[in-house]
Amino acid sequence: MSTKIRLIFSNSKLPLSPFIRWVTWSDWSHVAILVDENLIIESTLSHGDVRTCSLDEFKSRASEWAIYDIDCKNPDGVVAAAMSQVGKPYDWTGILGIGLHRDWQEDDAWFCSEFTFWCFDVAGDPKIKKDAIRRATPQHCYMIAGPMLERS
Repeated sequence: MSTKIRLIFSNSKLPLSPFIRWVTWSDWSHVAILVDENLIIESTLSHGDVRTCSLDEFKSRASEWAIYDIDCKNPDGVVAAAMSQVGKPYDWTGILGIGLHRDWQEDDAWFCSEFTFWCFDVAGDPKIKKDAIRRATPQHCYMIAGPMLERS
C-alpha cells in the first residue's frame, strides 16, 4: 500500500503566473494532484473549474513544472475526495480574498492549493489547520513536499 501521493507544481506560460507568485510569495503559481502516471486533478483559473487532464496536457501549459512526493496516510482517500469535486467551479472570490487579506472563500468552489489541502483534510490526513485551508497558496503545498522526483 502506498503511503505517498504526488503533487505537481507549475508556473504557467500565461502572464498572470508571475503575479500569482509575487502576491503569494510562492516559487510556483499552481499545484495539482497527480493521480497516476498520466492523470491530473486540478482546479484551474484558466479553465474555471476542478477538472482532470493528462500529464502531457498539464506539462504543455507550463513554463516549468516539478513533481514531489508527499507523505500521506490515505492516498486513496485524497484521490476520492479530489474526484468528488470534479466539475465544481473555481473559487474566484477566495483567491481574490487572499490578495486582499479577506475571507471570501466559497464552500462549493476551489482554487488550486485550497483544493489540494481540502482533499488531504477530507481523507483524514490534514496537512495544515482547517481554518488555514482557505488561505493556502502553492508555496504552502511546496513547503510540505518531500523529495523532488522529476522536473522540467
